[in-house]
Amino acid sequence: MSLVLDPAAQDLLFREARTANTFTDEPVTDEQVQAIYDLVKFGPTAFNQSPLRIVLVRSAEGRERLVQHMAEGNRPKTATAPLVAILAADNEFHEELPALLPHFPQAKDMFFAERPVRESAAGLNAALQAAYFIIGVRAAGLAAGPMTGYDAAGIQKEFLDGDHTPLMVVNIGRPGEDAWFPRSPRLSYDEVITTV
Repeated sequence: MSLVLDPAAQDLLFREARTANTFTDEPVTDEQVQAIYDLVKFGPTAFNQSPLRIVLVRSAEGRERLVQHMAEGNRPKTATAPLVAILAADNEFHEELPALLPHFPQAKDMFFAERPVRESAAGLNAALQAAYFIIGVRAAGLAAGPMTGYDAAGIQKEFLDGDHTPLMVVNIGRPGEDAWFPRSPRLSYDEVITTV
């Protein structure tokens, strides 16, 4: 059985999409970011907990503060991308649960009263949302350059607080010259899928 999604959309979102390493200077607008969020917010999470929080870094001052925390090889990419997003997990996401899960408001205290439980749930579900966000960036016709090479403690102190854990930094924009590395191999169906 073939996929329902149009082949061009499959290419845009998956087959032809790659991590961008260079970008043009064409701006990424607030309207584009709003459209991305308005699409990806519907991706499922456990208990609809939605712990992803996003800090958009646009200003030169903010960019300078961020670049100093990036790994050496990631600094030029982050310094030149039109928009950079810091994706973080909100470890106090449970405070929103009564509004996000109105049919089961007691979930907030029943399952997420303890901080270690919240941190685990927030990390997993915010990572899911981060993947949706990357796909949303691609759906907007933009390229994403997600990275985890950075000083997490430094980024947390500089841009977040003790209740937010950085997950990744994503450079966003139109791909520039020599933006793509060659496609790396992938595991085959038989290497990944087991039927019991």
